[in-house]
Amino acid sequence: VLALLGGAGLAVVLYAVYTEAGQARALILPFLLALVPLGIVLVCVRWIDRWEPEPLGVLVTAFLWGAGVATVVSMVVNTSASLLVMATTGDVDGAELVSAVVTAPLIEEATKGLGVLLVFLIWRRSFNGPVDGIVYASVIAAGFAFAENILYFARFWDQILGVFVMRGLASPFAHVTFTACTGLAVGLSARRRSRWAWVWMTPIGLAGAIALHAFWNGVVSVRPEMYLFTEVPFFLACIGIVIALRASERRTLRHRLADYARSGWYAPAEITMLTTSAGRATARRWAKARGPAAELAMRDFLTASLQLASLRQQALSGHAGADYTARQTELLGVVRRCKQVFLGQS
Repeated sequence: VLALLGGAGLAVVLYAVYTEAGQARALILPFLLALVPLGIVLVCVRWIDRWEPEPLGVLVTAFLWGAGVATVVSMVVNTSASLLVMATTGDVDGAELVSAVVTAPLIEEATKGLGVLLVFLIWRRSFNGPVDGIVYASVIAAGFAFAENILYFARFWDQILGVFVMRGLASPFAHVTFTACTGLAVGLSARRRSRWAWVWMTPIGLAGAIALHAFWNGVVSVRPEMYLFTEVPFFLACIGIVIALRASERRTLRHRLADYARSGWYAPAEITMLTTSAGRATARRWAKARGPAAELAMRDFLTASLQLASLRQQALSGHAGADYTARQTELLGVVRRCKQVFLGQS
């Protein structure tokens, strides 16, 4: 249902651009240009998410929520607010300022943040910590920026070079960094023992997202030189945070798999292999050389092992589902069978 709503919303956005432009060519070119910053963001998201990839269907739903639902709601509310302020004060510049600094940050971050929260509440099993929160927030923000970029590129086609450089190359991660505040807060709540931690942690993250968005729209857009002194250092800090979170996630996976190693399910060398990029790549190459069956078994072994570690971490955080025991038994069975195949024991 959420994916259908998002898809319908994106269709409305594209139709609005087509109607305003009056010709298909004026829609196709902005669409193609908007794929550039989208590709940049999604490649980075893939890098962040490579340890424990999120379900593709959920990621697509998140993207469509950002590109469709969040964009349409924001368009309607921002336009209505601008018209209301303009009708009340007669000040066009004032109306644009209110929309940019007040309405846009509030509505856009609220709708994108709602998407993150819905993913958390509906697909709780796929939302295990802060890295997952950043991933889902980034995909939603990427969808929103994609639709918004199509609008901007079509509307300002006569200034397309400057607009594309600013929005597509200089700041493809602007919306991502804003909404990542909400995603980080929701993700941190997933590690709290209280099942209701998201109730008070989500507003904290949302407040950070709104503040960053308002600062960007109100200061950086008026004084572009501030970009070098504020957004660049902040973006570098975000990279550092993501690297630290990925390292923390890798350590958590290692600890949880070590729990099973003490029961004889894994050898110490397998723990190292499973929790290092070089080890995983080497394992895949080794299995591939042993034939298609071993290659498939190794792939399933890697996936099941990481799912097993995440499942145990959920249980230790106090969020074990009613099917925890059955799910653990199932994953351990997959691990055993896969090892038998790629070791030639079956």
